[in-house]
Amino acid sequence: MPVFHSFTGCDTVSAFLGKGKKSGWMAWKCYPEVTPVFTNIAKNPFLAVDIQSDDFRILERFTIILYQRTSRLESVNEVRREMFCQQNRTMETIPPTQAALFEHTKRAVYQAGVWSTCDLAQQELPTPQKWGWNMDSDSQCWTPLWTALPVASKACGELVRCGCKTAAGCTGKCACKKALWTCTELCKCNCVRK
Repeated sequence: MPVFHSFTGCDTVSAFLGKGKKSGWMAWKCYPEVTPVFTNIAKNPFLAVDIQSDDFRILERFTIILYQRTSRLESVNEVRREMFCQQNRTMETIPPTQAALFEHTKRAVYQAGVWSTCDLAQQELPTPQKWGWNMDSDSQCWTPLWTALPVASKACGELVRCGCKTAAGCTGKCACKKALWTCTELCKCNCVRK
């Protein structure tokens, strides 16, 4: 239960937007293959999860079931594309990217490890920095690392190419300027799921 609780959201680990404990429980009932992973992580506190590991692959599939129970896809990135493009879902209603899910998983495993070792007289906790957290230099507080991917608005700007034929380059009415502004506005808040 500690891994299920931390993975589906708790005080220190973000939840999936619009997916509470009831949704998580229903997904677990639909996908019982995740039970050994939850058990393994609980029995082995601070288990290192790699993005290529079987445990992460199963947690990724569990996340897919959480968002779309009938999906046969194995990658959250594929499910995101399908839900956004074919089902016209908004960014808020699709699963996180694989990179964001990986950071989320590391935070959930870390929190479950803290709970699983809370009965020890002297806990020896690893640094949160390797578990999806960063130390904010200004506030000296741990903040979540949402994803290792670049911010979409910056990456999107690299895709916009200027087709202007004037010597002065782009003008305020240029289509590429409008495309860049639209891309930046669309990506500003919805790129990294929190």
